[in-house]
Amino acid sequence: MNIKRAKEEIKDTIEAYLCKDEDGEYVIPSIRQRPVLLIGAPGIGKTQIMEQIARECQIGLVSYTITHHTRQSAIGLPFITHQEFGGKEYSITEYTMSEIVASVYEKIKKTGLPEGILFIDEVNCVSETLAPAMLQFLQCKTFGNHAIPKGWIIVAAGNPPEYNKSVREFDVVTLDRVKRIEVEPEYQVWKEYALREEIHPAIISYLDTRGQYFYKMETTVDGKRFATPRGWEDLSRLISVYEQLGKPVDWEVVIQYIQHEKIAKDFSNYLELYRKYRLDYQLDEIFTGHISERLVRKAQNASFDEKLGVISLLLRRCTEAFHGVCFHEEVMKLLFENLKLLKEGLYGAHNRQPLIYMRNICETFAEEWEQKREAELLNREGNRGYKKAFELLESYEKALILEDVSDGEAAFLKIRELFGEEKTALAAERASAGELLECAFDFMEAAFGESQEMVLFVTELNANYYSVQFLGTYECERYYYYNQSLLFEEGSRAIEAKLDELL
Repeated sequence: MNIKRAKEEIKDTIEAYLCKDEDGEYVIPSIRQRPVLLIGAPGIGKTQIMEQIARECQIGLVSYTITHHTRQSAIGLPFITHQEFGGKEYSITEYTMSEIVASVYEKIKKTGLPEGILFIDEVNCVSETLAPAMLQFLQCKTFGNHAIPKGWIIVAAGNPPEYNKSVREFDVVTLDRVKRIEVEPEYQVWKEYALREEIHPAIISYLDTRGQYFYKMETTVDGKRFATPRGWEDLSRLISVYEQLGKPVDWEVVIQYIQHEKIAKDFSNYLELYRKYRLDYQLDEIFTGHISERLVRKAQNASFDEKLGVISLLLRRCTEAFHGVCFHEEVMKLLFENLKLLKEGLYGAHNRQPLIYMRNICETFAEEWEQKREAELLNREGNRGYKKAFELLESYEKALILEDVSDGEAAFLKIRELFGEEKTALAAERASAGELLECAFDFMEAAFGESQEMVLFVTELNANYYSVQFLGTYECERYYYYNQSLLFEEGSRAIEAKLDELL
C-alpha cells in the first residue's frame, strides 16, 4: 500500500487498541495488541508519518533508531542481587531498566500523556547480539525484564533486504505476532503532502512530468545511485533558503541530495529553466491585472514543460496567499475560544477584576501552548499559530491597561472591538487572495482558454490543501464553472476510453 493508506491504517489500529470498555479496560487486551511492523524502502516517509500520527491522535511519541543502540542500552545492565529459595540464599542476576523503556516513562512524566507510540526504526538491521532482544520485544513487548507500559503501542519499521545488507529475516513465530504493513512509494500520494508542506514548486512541476524519478534506486559498479522523497523534500528546503540568501543551486548542490547523477543533472537544468520562466513571464504584472499580448502569445507557443512551469508559478503565488488566509483563520479560532471564556468571566464573577482575569487568561493560554510544545503535539505551523494568538491576547491586555479599564463589561466591549479589527484584516486578506486567483484565471483564459492547460490548473487547485480550504469560503465563479464543465468532460473521456478498451 502507499504511505497515505499506511498512515490511515496505523491511525485506525491506534484507535482500536486504545478503545476501552465500560470498566475502563482496553477492549483489545495488551497481549493481543500486535506490534505494527512497517516495511518499506528507505526515504519514503515511514518515520515522518509517525510524527504526524502522534500529533493528530494527540498522544505521546518516543522514537528510537535501534541500530544506534547496544544490547546493554536496550535491555539494561546486569547487577547481582540476593534471594532466598528453599531456606538458602542465592546470588542472582537482574537488570536495570532499559533506556528505551525508561524513556517511555519519562515521556509520560514530562508530557502528562499516558498513552502513546513507541517507534523503533531499522528493527530488522540490528547486530547479532541485539537480535534476540528485538525478537523478545516484538513477541512479548518487553526489553529485558521490563514491559512497555499499557496504552503504549509498538510500531517498528524496517527496510526490505534488497536495500540493506544488514537486514535479518524474521522467523514465522515472530511474524505471526505482528501486524505487517508493506509500503510502496507513490508520487501522487506524496504530492498531496508536498503541496500542503509547500515543497518548492519547481520540484513538483518537474516530477509531474518525470514521475519515474520520484523514487529511484539503482545498483551500479560504482555503488548505489538513488533519489528518494526524503531527498526531494530536504532539497526543497535548501532551495527555498538559498533563494532568500541569493545563493545559486546548481548540479553540484543538487547531487548532494539527489544522489543519482542523471536525475541531478536533469533537475538542475530544469531549475534553471524554471527561474527563466519566472523572469520571462513577469508575474508581478500579471497579478496586478495587466496581461500583455506578448506574454499571451509566448505562453501559447511554449513547450509543454514551459507551460507546466508557468502554471506552477501562478499556483505558487496563489497558494502563498491561500496559506496566509488559512493561517490567519486558525489564529482567529484560537482567539475565539479564549474570547468565549473572557465573556463568561468579565460579565460574571470577575466583572470588577478585568485586568487580573485577562492576565489569568493569557497565562493559561501560555501554559497550554507550552504543554503542547513539550509533548511535541504541535508542528511548526501549529506553533506559529499559538505564538501569533498569544501575541494578540497580550496586545488586548496592554490595550486594557492603557485605557485603565476597571469594569468587566467595558473591558469585553474593548476586546470585542479589537477582535473585530482582526476580523476586518482577515476579510481584506481573503479578498486580496481572491483577486490573485481571479488574475490567474484571467491569464489562463487569455493564453489557453478551455484547454488541457486549464484542466491542469483547476486539477491542481483541487489537489492543494490550502486552495481547497480557501475555496470553501471564497466564491470564485470561474473555478466552479471550469471545475464542473472541464473536469466532468475529462472524466467522461476517460470513462469512454476505458469502455473502448473493454469492447
